[in-house]
Amino acid sequence: MTTPKTFLEDLGERISRVRLYFDPVTLFFLFFPTSMFILFLVTPLIGMLGIAFVYKGAPSLEWFIRIFTSEYYINFFGRGTPWYYDEKFNMLVITGADYGVILNSLIVASIVTLVTTIWGIILALLFSKYDFRGKDFFRILSMVPLLLSPFVNALVIKKIFNPYNGFINWLLHDTLGILPFRLYIDGLAGIALTQIITYYPIVALNIYSSMLNIDSSLEEQGENLGAEGFTLLRRITIPLSYPGIMSGATLVFIFSLEDLTAPIVFHGHPLAKKLISFQIYTRFISETGLRSPEIAALAVFLLFIALTFFVLIRNYVSLRSYASVSRGRMMRKLEKMGIKGYIVVYFFILPILILTSLPQIGVVLLAFSTRWVNTVFPEGFTLMNLIEIFSNPDVFKYLRNSVMYAAMALVIIFFLALSTAYVTNRLRVRGIAVIDLLSTSPIALPGIVIAISYFYFYATLFRDTILDPTNVLYFNPLPILIIGYSIRRLPFALRAIYAGIQQVHVNLEEASMNIGAGRFLTIRKILLPLISPNVLSGLLISFIYIVGEVSISIIIGILNMDYAPLTVYMRDVMLSAVGSQYIAAALGFTLMSMQLLVIIIITFVFKQRYAYIGI
Repeated sequence: MTTPKTFLEDLGERISRVRLYFDPVTLFFLFFPTSMFILFLVTPLIGMLGIAFVYKGAPSLEWFIRIFTSEYYINFFGRGTPWYYDEKFNMLVITGADYGVILNSLIVASIVTLVTTIWGIILALLFSKYDFRGKDFFRILSMVPLLLSPFVNALVIKKIFNPYNGFINWLLHDTLGILPFRLYIDGLAGIALTQIITYYPIVALNIYSSMLNIDSSLEEQGENLGAEGFTLLRRITIPLSYPGIMSGATLVFIFSLEDLTAPIVFHGHPLAKKLISFQIYTRFISETGLRSPEIAALAVFLLFIALTFFVLIRNYVSLRSYASVSRGRMMRKLEKMGIKGYIVVYFFILPILILTSLPQIGVVLLAFSTRWVNTVFPEGFTLMNLIEIFSNPDVFKYLRNSVMYAAMALVIIFFLALSTAYVTNRLRVRGIAVIDLLSTSPIALPGIVIAISYFYFYATLFRDTILDPTNVLYFNPLPILIIGYSIRRLPFALRAIYAGIQQVHVNLEEASMNIGAGRFLTIRKILLPLISPNVLSGLLISFIYIVGEVSISIIIGILNMDYAPLTVYMRDVMLSAVGSQYIAAALGFTLMSMQLLVIIIITFVFKQRYAYIGI
């Protein structure tokens, strides 16, 4: 018979367990990401709220009242018509109508989200349910728009739909005669079209992932109860795919709201300027970084929308986790496609996939051409545009800056991602969900909002120093850009490392510590070697997205061009002389090549699936 433990013995055992559980390594892993998120994510956003909600030194809603009562920002009746036919030039002009800055942004984002979601469902169903010849080629084509070339993609889309010498009008009107009129897309419609082509793979990949995780027995039970065809799709497959659908659609909605590249390229049309993101950008630039409460109010509005959708979708997805079964999940056998299916695939889906791949093809052609002004296709072939990037110091420094900033940011991202993934996987303590929420939220927060909040934060906290963005003579954006990149692109590396730690059983670590190894040694000798492919693939993905970052780069980097990153230079040359566009295209081709290299390394070297963007 064992004697009962005394109070002191029981307390001693509890203290020993706590000391084992919360050793210096786990305490650091808790403290480091928590302090980083509070200092460089939560605090700047709160500071921006303080500017937006203050009027004449007192708390007020004045700036929001001005925005929401101004016809410039909200006009429920609208001005103009979305499209009209020009008889003189035999041209159908589609530009969109003007409902004010806020409603324009919401309408464009809603249209982009709706179209990309419908198209994403079609592609996900095609790839997850059917087996047909050329399937791999179709999947590659559907992923081509992920090869982003900031600003240049939008420029190529604008050229492709040019009413007189664009490829679409040349093919459909001049050559095939399918269109009885010329098609001219500009303004809000041009922006929406560009975003649809750019963002639909995000939705398609999220939905595809959800459909792969559906237990086939659930669909078979539906068939046994009489559901088949469209009924099975509507009642079983689509509802079980809601997590992927909602996650992808939410991200596209937020990305559309915050997008700067398409509005800047289409800014020649007045309607293209009447979007929230472009208003924040232009007012920030024109006011030379002054702390404008109106800019802060617009940024807060974007922040409110993003956070609302992000929190709701995370909760919604967790509530519908029954869509996948982690153990014993049955894979449904792929159906062979019939003649009707092949007709739909090759005569409807394939042309659309080719169309959505044209911007990337156009970037490559523009990068290696000498002239593309008033012709359907680029003219001449040259390597000088690519050589110019590396031989001209005034161009190469921007590429060097971006690569250097990305490399520095990866060091911070590594420690942030490892510590966050470890504590959220291994520790079961109250409040750990908050760290998980903070670490994944940057992927759904508008980059322009983070950039504006950083400007206010550093201008206030580091007044009259080299970190003060308003100090135009001595300001050095390097530290701000590195921190901003680290926070904003953390989720890509975090997701990969988190998945790796999940696959390593905790018993391996416990066995190591039981024979005398400390937690730090265990992580270094046991855990890190086992998850090294996940770490490297996650860091590579983060690197690519850092180099192509637009919002933070433009808002902060433009304040000192000597330290500006690559995308700032691309923006400048896109808005300057026509000849400079070929250098921008060559830079875009370089970025696309880097992305392809990363995908190849992750897929064939690390034997992992290229990480898709999701919440």
